[in-house]
Amino acid sequence: MSENENAYRLLPVLALRGLTVFPDMSISFDVGRQKSIKALEEAIRKDRVIFLVTQKDVMMDEPKNEDLYTMGTIARVNQILKIPGDGVRVMVEGIMRGKLGRILREKPYLVAEITAVASSHSTRISPKTEAKIRRCVDLFEEYIGLSPAGSADMVMDIITSRDPGYVADYVAQNTAISFESKQEILQEMRPVARLDKAIKILSREIEIMGIEHTLQSRVQDQMVRHQKDYILREQLKAIQAELGEGGVMEEDEELKEYREKILALKLEESSQQRLLKEVDRLAKQPFGSTEASVIRNYLDTCLELPWNSFSEEVVDIKKAEKVLNDDHYGLEKVKERILEFIAVKQLAPDIKGQIICLVGPPGVGKTSIAISIARALNRKLARMSLGGVRDEADIRGHRKTYVGSMPGRIINAMRQCGSSNPLMLLDEIDKLGNDFRGDPASALLEVLDPEQNAAFRDHYLEIPYDLSRVMFVTTANTTSTIPPALLDRMEVIELSSYTDEEKLRIAKAHLIPKEMKRHGIGRNDLRITDDAVRHIISGYTRESGVRNLQREIASVCRRAAKKTADGYEGRQSVTVRNLSDYLGVEKFTPERRVNRNEIGVVKGLAWTRVGGEILEVEVNVVDGSGKLQLTGNLGDVMKESAQAAMTYIRSRADQLGIDGNFHSKKDIHIHFPEGAVPKDGPSAGIAITCAIVSALTGAPVRRDVAMTGEITLRGRVLAIGGLKEKTMAALRGGVKTVIIPAENEHNLEQIDPNVRKALNFVTVTNADAVINTALIMSERTISAPVLSDAAVLPVPAPVKGKDRAAVQ
Repeated sequence: MSENENAYRLLPVLALRGLTVFPDMSISFDVGRQKSIKALEEAIRKDRVIFLVTQKDVMMDEPKNEDLYTMGTIARVNQILKIPGDGVRVMVEGIMRGKLGRILREKPYLVAEITAVASSHSTRISPKTEAKIRRCVDLFEEYIGLSPAGSADMVMDIITSRDPGYVADYVAQNTAISFESKQEILQEMRPVARLDKAIKILSREIEIMGIEHTLQSRVQDQMVRHQKDYILREQLKAIQAELGEGGVMEEDEELKEYREKILALKLEESSQQRLLKEVDRLAKQPFGSTEASVIRNYLDTCLELPWNSFSEEVVDIKKAEKVLNDDHYGLEKVKERILEFIAVKQLAPDIKGQIICLVGPPGVGKTSIAISIARALNRKLARMSLGGVRDEADIRGHRKTYVGSMPGRIINAMRQCGSSNPLMLLDEIDKLGNDFRGDPASALLEVLDPEQNAAFRDHYLEIPYDLSRVMFVTTANTTSTIPPALLDRMEVIELSSYTDEEKLRIAKAHLIPKEMKRHGIGRNDLRITDDAVRHIISGYTRESGVRNLQREIASVCRRAAKKTADGYEGRQSVTVRNLSDYLGVEKFTPERRVNRNEIGVVKGLAWTRVGGEILEVEVNVVDGSGKLQLTGNLGDVMKESAQAAMTYIRSRADQLGIDGNFHSKKDIHIHFPEGAVPKDGPSAGIAITCAIVSALTGAPVRRDVAMTGEITLRGRVLAIGGLKEKTMAALRGGVKTVIIPAENEHNLEQIDPNVRKALNFVTVTNADAVINTALIMSERTISAPVLSDAAVLPVPAPVKGKDRAAVQ
């Protein structure tokens, strides 16, 4: 085939992966695909001519027409050799460029129409082209000098050439550039333009290789320097040993300092020997080794711990009581427990650290009371938040064999506070998680066990550390998510929700002065009336604590500061009337108060995380086939309470004056309003019972009565929880009488005195007494065997010191 031929011909096609062949160049390569081997065999059988074209994706095993570049090389197969395996090694020589046309056959090998593309040659070379050729040859010579596989003989093949196209093809074929760059040169038909591209690509490749050589030289120099230092040190040791001066050789200052610090700590013998052994290991490490850095970090961490450093405790009960009272209003049970601890400390100074768990809803002052306890005892505070911790290593640390290892949070907290007897606050202990990395709650079992924590072993330290003098205070919103084994190690003190009066006192004594000072408002510049504060509590917040109340008071202070900055003169007074000017529209509407006695509607009492709520129960009875329908987003326990109430009413139908067959003739629908709010629990049992009886008998329910209690199939009324919050909700809702289980009578001591004074409490043991108390039965009572179990309790005298409140 001559170079002037432009007609196409059919040729076997060999697709190349990551390889480009140029005209007038000889190259050998391995072929492994069976389709490619068969194409080579076909070329050998005919005239040894084959078309070589590069595929665009080197990972593709069966390339199609669109997967191949258009421009390739028509080549002659000079030799084929078998190699181990199923492949062959082939030597080819490029003849001329060719253009890929249609692929006519894909099996057993590719056959396509190939159009020969003649290269243009010029007999006259301009000075500019001559300069470009020389520049390209010089760059190629420089490249060969930088390349480890290069040979000076390669330059001799083009040093006398005056063909710019040939020089460009030769340079591209013999440099380790990407096949995309080689294909770009192959597709360029203009010789001078092809040479320009070769020069550009070669210049970039030389620049990259220069950077590689610089980096390699730096690494090599560093290795040589370290090796030289190591050899000199070893020679020095050998000379000193030969001269007999090894025993009197002056010790390295760093190692000497480490040993002095370790001996000064006066640790147990085993721990001291363990640290000294690490110093000896450090002395044997070569200069600049990674292991030496690990040992130094370990020793520094151990020496920074307060092994025998203690802060001086204050055991003055009166002083501690004053600190607690100054910081917090109420919280008597917590204060009493702390004062008891101080009293015991006076009598038995060697008592081990105490573990207290403060449980309560958000915002009631759990974290702040722990901070005040540390101040009252003059102990340093080490605070650690456990919310979201899922890895056991966060508590116990990582073993120092790992890269980037560090001690756990407990040891880190001890190191930061600098004392071995701090108050350690473990915040949000109920929000610990666990996954495949371990259970941090299980790791805390050793920390919070007074019998074990005297020798707590962190994975990083590997030597025991004494935590027995630490006073641990943990906080939680609920105990239900704390593992029982961990909960058993702590003394639980519950902090309940605040009453509105408690919030008022906290706001007046703490929140308002704090926020006014924070916003730069003088005492005579702003006045917030008590009624305005009450309105903020009821209309703008709905919480068990005082966090949102503090935010709303801060909003009032910001608006007042803005008015002052705008030129307002005089004292600003915030009242109920102008409160909306400072805080906008109310966020919560007051609870609806019913002014008449209704049939089938009963006020139940519910406990929530933000306090108590009145939970109405509505019952309608219609003709039907005896279906019981429950709505209002109820949980399984509440549904079972409704079923227990139905069974009890059926068993007492005659005494209640209800048709005995009502369960087969009537459909009963029980609904709890606010259907988007999930509800569950057994304490609505007597409310459901009372509402069903009211709907079946037509007897109205007293509008000023609310109730709470679990019901059984026999009609017994069982104890419930959250009585304090529920009674506060009853007072807010205008209730006068509250029916509670007789088993909860002892809980009345925990209720706010103002609530006890305003409400009448009726204790009951069975549902008959509930119905007699709550329903207006038209002069007729239930003929129950026991009618005297309902006891109206007298109003107890206020119990001094039982109010609880806190400020955060």
